[in-house]
Amino acid sequence: MAYIHTETHRGGRAGWLRAAVLGANDGIISLACLIIGMAAGHASTSSIVLAALAGVFAGALSMAAGEYVSVQSQADLEEADIRKETKELADEPARELLELKGIYRARGLSSELAMEVAKALTAHNALEAHLRDELGIVQQTRAAPILASLASALSFVLGAALPCISLLFTANYLLPVAAGISLVCLFILGGWGAHMGGAPIIPAANRVLILGAIAMVITAGAGFLLGNFI
Repeated sequence: MAYIHTETHRGGRAGWLRAAVLGANDGIISLACLIIGMAAGHASTSSIVLAALAGVFAGALSMAAGEYVSVQSQADLEEADIRKETKELADEPARELLELKGIYRARGLSSELAMEVAKALTAHNALEAHLRDELGIVQQTRAAPILASLASALSFVLGAALPCISLLFTANYLLPVAAGISLVCLFILGGWGAHMGGAPIIPAANRVLILGAIAMVITAGAGFLLGNFI
């Protein structure tokens, strides 16, 4: 009878969760800093709106391309290892069997039991056993470039849209409103990412909040100084 695994784990979310949190975080901080920096530099409202819209498109496309290239590089490495292991299993099956035995002995099994387990797993699916136990490659955590790219781009747009709400306010309130909305959203995002990953929520939320606040303060200062000299 086939064994059906019914427990739920969060490891399968790694492929898209990291990209989604990164994209949303980058979207919020990038657009908030852009708006705050230009507002601190006394740019006109129309200039800020145009820059913000351009920033949304540029950031989303950049995140999509960058995430795809990055994750595809990981996928290429995994595929190279799979091809190498497939060839070794075809050319030297006895050596590969002993390699599995050595892995299981290092994990605490006796020599006889390690060989028995190695033979059983080799008979069941030799490549899967080597990928999992020798290389740490499992299907649930395989690199997914397209999924990561789409998750990153979409989450960037959603994140970037939040500080853009401040553009509905007058110039006098633009800077504090943009900062306030963005900091609240960063705190929520940090907590959500931690919740989805099974980590403590408050420390993660505070970490994202503090880093975002530092970025905004630095950008506001740079915008103010540059606005007075340009």
